[in-house]
Parts: sequence; C-alpha cells; structure tokens
Amino acid sequence: MIIGVLKETLPGERRVALVPSACLQLSKQGHAVHVEQGAGLAAGFDDAAYQTAGAVVASRSEVIAAAATLIRVAVPSTAEIAEMRGGTSVVSYIYPKRHRNVLDALAAQGVNAFALDAMPRITRAQSMDVLSSQNNLAGYKAVVLGANALGRIFPLMMTAAGTVTPAKVLIYGAGVAGLQAIATAKRLGARIEVSDIRPETKEQVESLGGKFIMVEGLDKVNIEGGYVASVSPEILAKQKEAVEKSLVEADLVITTALVAGGTAPTLITAAQVGKMKRGSVIIDMATEAGGNCELSKPDETVEHNGVTIIGCNNLASSVPTHASELYAKNVTTFLAAVTKPEGFTFDLADEVVAATLVTYNKEVRA
Repeated sequence: MIIGVLKETLPGERRVALVPSACLQLSKQGHAVHVEQGAGLAAGFDDAAYQTAGAVVASRSEVIAAAATLIRVAVPSTAEIAEMRGGTSVVSYIYPKRHRNVLDALAAQGVNAFALDAMPRITRAQSMDVLSSQNNLAGYKAVVLGANALGRIFPLMMTAAGTVTPAKVLIYGAGVAGLQAIATAKRLGARIEVSDIRPETKEQVESLGGKFIMVEGLDKVNIEGGYVASVSPEILAKQKEAVEKSLVEADLVITTALVAGGTAPTLITAAQVGKMKRGSVIIDMATEAGGNCELSKPDETVEHNGVTIIGCNNLASSVPTHASELYAKNVTTFLAAVTKPEGFTFDLADEVVAATLVTYNKEVRA
C-alpha cells in the first residue's frame, strides 16, 4: 500500500512519524512511502535522506491524494481531517477521551483511525507502545530541564570551601516517565522520593534508588490495563497529606500523573506551592491534560512566591531525533502486525486492532 507521511503542523511539534530507515524497511516489505517535503527537517532528516531510503518526496496535497494510509504524530485538527480522502486510514496519537470532536470529524469524513495512545498493555504490544517510548524520553528531559532551572547542583560535593548537600527531588508518578526521571536524577546525584497511587510500583522505585512514599487506601484505586482509570477524592486527599512534608522540603518536583487519557488529577494546590522553599522548581509534565499543579499553565513558566512552575506539554518533541526514531519503530512494528501487503486487516478479533481502531466505516468505536 502507499503510506503517506505529513509534516506536523502543531506549534512546537518537531517530530516526524517515520524516519528514513523506517521508510527503507517499509519499502523492502513492498509498501511505497510518500513523504511531504520538509517533513523531517525539524527532527534532523532532510528530503535527500528520505529519497535515498526509497521514499517519494512530494507536496502535501500530492501525498494526501496518493496515500491509502497517513502516518502522523500529533492529534489531527478538524481542518487537517477535512483535507483527508474518505476511505483513508490514519495512524496517530488521538487521545479519544479528550478529543470527541476529532473522532466525530474522522467518522464523518469516512477516515478509519487507529489511536496509538490506546495501545493495550499486553506483552505482544510492548514494541508498539508509543506512550512508553515517548514518555521515557520525556522523563529524562524533565530532569535535565529542572536541573537547568534550579539555582543549585544535584550531587553531594565536598570542597575546600565547604560541603554542598545533594538536591532533594520529589516525583509524582512512577510510570515510564517517572521511572526514567528517577534513574536520571539518581545518576546526577540527587536524593529522590516518589509518590504513586499504584502500590505495585514501590519495588520498581526502590530498585532505582528512590524512596517510596506510602499512602493508605491504595488498594481501592481503579487500575485498567496498567493505567489509573479513576481515583477518589479521598485517596487524593490522603496522598496530599502523606507527601506534603516531602513537597515543602523538595528542591525539584516533577509531576507525571495522568488518568487513562482523561483529565490529569490536581496533586499540588496553590496553597501547597505557597509552603514550598523559595528557589524550588516544579516541572508539570501533565499540562496538556489539565496539569497536576493548580498554578501550572501549558508550555509556560509561572513564578509564585519564589517557586518556578514550568508547564510542559510535549517534552519528547524537545529531543525530536531520538523521539522520531523510536516512534517510527513503534509504527513499523504496528503496521507489520495489523496489515497485509494490500492494506489493513481491520480484524476486530485482534486485541491490538480492537483497542486502537477508534473510527471505522464512518462510525465512532471509542
């Protein structure tokens, strides 16, 4: 089939859905890849690299007209959906619980859409899991960003002028992003405490050198497919109480908590920020879904009583070369699993297809 790759139009999105090596792999499998001119430039891949890999480089309109399948990164806008031909398949981030208008537009346009962010947490799908690959990079970058914003260093340092004590880092959420943040902060020499409402993460946190903060009642949290599906206000209140001492003593706080594609829970209130040390920093990685800190704003830096709060919508895009390479690997593995040479199987008995196919035959399935 003809696979199209479009240049991302979302402001700040520097990734590209397929890198040249992935195009070469798909070409060897019998597919043709058409890439919009300049699609990979922001990620470090020029048009010549795609042509060398066997891809056809063309205008946006030509790619859309030729492709049976469009591969993209960012959630498509309704204007972009209007450009697509009926019967086309789209593989992308979609976050169906947050973007019902996008699902309705896709269905109305007759576009069959696969939401990679809805990939099931099963062994077979691990190599297709874009949330894991991209959040891993984002967790690393969150620590680097926080270290740069702090007015102190991370490690213990003994000098002739005196001893520098290690920075205290508090991380909310021990998912993929949180675990990578723990590992990165530990390598830099910080002391790390971690809060998560999934008790099974305690062992992982401690194996990376972090201290897990226990919260009463975690056994009542609703977990679906490895993600938090819902959490009661009572549990959030208990978490707030258990973590507050660590919060007010922390130099750097990183929040990563999301709820199964929905609105992020508020974990840090304005009143709590007012109790934090002057010069401390909060990196809120959940601002795209509403934010974990009451004062954070998407892709903006806010200062409150001497505390710097940095909202981060898309940290993976800040390392676009590696992010694009990993995303492309996820995509090619997904395509190999759910397509035949002539196109998608749309086999709803397949667990991967059933979970990710969110619009089909002009109907919304999510």
